[in-house]
Amino acid sequence: MNSLRGYIDYTLDKRATLKALFKGRADACDADPYLLLAAKFHGVKVERPCPVCKKTLVELRYTFGDQLGQYSGRIKSVDELTQMEKEFGEFRVYVVEICRDCSWNHLSASFILGDGTERKSPRRQRTLEDEDWLKR
Repeated sequence: MNSLRGYIDYTLDKRATLKALFKGRADACDADPYLLLAAKFHGVKVERPCPVCKKTLVELRYTFGDQLGQYSGRIKSVDELTQMEKEFGEFRVYVVEICRDCSWNHLSASFILGDGTERKSPRRQRTLEDEDWLKR
């Protein structure tokens, strides 16, 4: 990813959350059921273990940006991000780590990708949701 900029690492926030969790002042193992499902089907395993239960940890990469149009908020792989950075001027990527065993989840990083050229968002395309809505 050549155009990576605006990188924010949330490790210090993660440490504070873990400290509060282990002292009993926070409940950080509260992943949304949809996040757990996304982790099951789209998560990429990482080498580091879960900081809470020491089991397998996976990462998801969510993309957001005005230029993405209706596709903002989708999960993308590293290969897709590499392609997208050539097609869009600017969008933000949020990397979330999730443990499917204990429901730990935390934002681990965010950064901006894109070639810097401002573009209009793509035209909205009809989806299956639109078709379903028309039938009601």
